[in-house]
Amino acid sequence: MTFIMNPLLYPSIIKHGRQLDFHEFSGRVAPLAFGYPPVHSERFPGLDQGVRRSFRLLQGHNLASLVESMMANLMLLFRKDLLGGRGSWRSGSMYDFCSSVMFEATLLTVYGRAAGGGRHDETPDLQDLFNRFDRMFPLLVAGVPIWLLGRTGAVRERLIRFFLPHRTRRWSGTSRFIAMRSELFEQYDALGDTDKAAHHFAILWASVGNTVPAAFWAMYHLVAHPDALAAVRQELHRVLQIPENLDLREQDITLTKEQLDQLIYMESAVNESLRLSSSSMNIRVVQEDFSMSLEDQRSVAVRRGDVIALFPQSMHMDPEIYQDPETYQYDRFTEDGREKTDFFKDGKPLHYYCMPFGSGSSMCPGRFFAVSEVKQFLSLLLLYLEVELEAEAERARAPVKPDTRRAGLGIQLPDRDVHFRYRPRCPGD
Repeated sequence: MTFIMNPLLYPSIIKHGRQLDFHEFSGRVAPLAFGYPPVHSERFPGLDQGVRRSFRLLQGHNLASLVESMMANLMLLFRKDLLGGRGSWRSGSMYDFCSSVMFEATLLTVYGRAAGGGRHDETPDLQDLFNRFDRMFPLLVAGVPIWLLGRTGAVRERLIRFFLPHRTRRWSGTSRFIAMRSELFEQYDALGDTDKAAHHFAILWASVGNTVPAAFWAMYHLVAHPDALAAVRQELHRVLQIPENLDLREQDITLTKEQLDQLIYMESAVNESLRLSSSSMNIRVVQEDFSMSLEDQRSVAVRRGDVIALFPQSMHMDPEIYQDPETYQYDRFTEDGREKTDFFKDGKPLHYYCMPFGSGSSMCPGRFFAVSEVKQFLSLLLLYLEVELEAEAERARAPVKPDTRRAGLGIQLPDRDVHFRYRPRCPGD
């Protein structure tokens, strides 16, 4: 495996989309991890192209309906679970808090609500199973057979059964994305019900496996930096034209995609937390012998079967690109109230400077929805709740660090959870 460490070379690597393929790697790893047959198999002609087409429903004008649905589901959970009582403090563990909210809201948004339009009764058990599977996921990606990982095979089987067609057909409000994939799978008689369910389970992992820790890091850094929290909250009130002394406990808030796009400081705060926590490895398999062009008319010979890897975390922590790279700066990606996009290496502008979602053919197709989800979660959190670290002892502890055991697989989990407390905001109390 050859690592490309100079970010100035990233555009040269990414442009070789035909000779450097990501899907060969993912097509080998994902079926083993999630338990479905390879989509590139001759048994399923055209299935891989159909699966790729379905991802378009996570972007462009289709994103608006997902954002609207996510907002409604987040509002539902805040109303049912978080806004009871008047001004009373509740304690919690921050990662568990983020996981509970984001897991269920995403499940309802992507797959739909249970029969009758309500919440899925099995959600707590499903989330527990998901967490147990997720802890073993790095080993599955590394090629460890699932039968060597204790009860992981049984856990995965139970997760897959949740998405069997006879169950999903009864759900309401299913996203167009999942509906299209379900219709696609029905066109293949050789694809069994368990295979179809396994594909849906894979999307569940893709939907929350990185979004939950991303939400945690965004929330943690804001709560740990009161100046950042105040600035982002002030921007939120300004964009929504809501007076800061207005009591929102009896009002539901809606945020459109256009309003989310106006939250420049929140976007910067989210990107900064992603910069500090993301550890994605961009892998490409060489498809043919060729001379790979680099900058300044240089080139290097590569052979079919070689593996080329980009590791953007080294760029994210480069002090030449980011001043004090280990320090959280919520407004790092803003300049004069606008988005900042000019970052440099060796005096040259970087085309790619923040890459939490991969690049080129391996770029996460749901990245826009993921960022919108995190911004919606933060928006409701700041509008409806007062949040703070729970005690002086917690505030005095060393900052939370990413757990490096998931290095290369996306957003890293925290090395410990954080105790915090929250209560409904009561302006004037």
